[in-house]
Amino acid sequence: DLDIAFAEAFMALQGQFAFCLDATHLQDQLRLLCNQKKWQKLYCADATLRQMAGDYTWHPDLASCDASLTGCEVLVARTGTMVLSSAQPKGRTASVYAPVHICVAYTHQLVPDLADAFEYLQAKYGSRLPSFITFASGPSRTADIEKTLVTGVHGPKEVFCFLVET
Repeated sequence: DLDIAFAEAFMALQGQFAFCLDATHLQDQLRLLCNQKKWQKLYCADATLRQMAGDYTWHPDLASCDASLTGCEVLVARTGTMVLSSAQPKGRTASVYAPVHICVAYTHQLVPDLADAFEYLQAKYGSRLPSFITFASGPSRTADIEKTLVTGVHGPKEVFCFLVET
């Protein structure tokens, strides 16, 4: 199953994953996470996603939020990768600028590998591909500092993916 393959690959890269049966389950899981982490300032630029996520007082400023909620273009099961683009609200900024990135995706967005992701984008946008497409696989990490792995240096320290059944 693509959802299991994605979850395993994503978690192997230090991402945190939750499967949601529907929008109500997503709201419950998101509220539980925010309560556990004591997040008060949740940011989301996508009006449709804000409505689906539930009744929050959304934080207006990305720079001072606790976590940012975004959608994605597609999920790549084999590599545990979220594909994001500049066509989404706030483009790439909302997924890398906040200390925590929460991605909401749907099972119909799952594809087996990178070639399928490119085909999905080509079918969706045709000759008008977004000017920026990025591939995110878990929290930001680097080993540039004395070959020691450090997370959260060039992006979020934590990344969550909520996969909603469609």
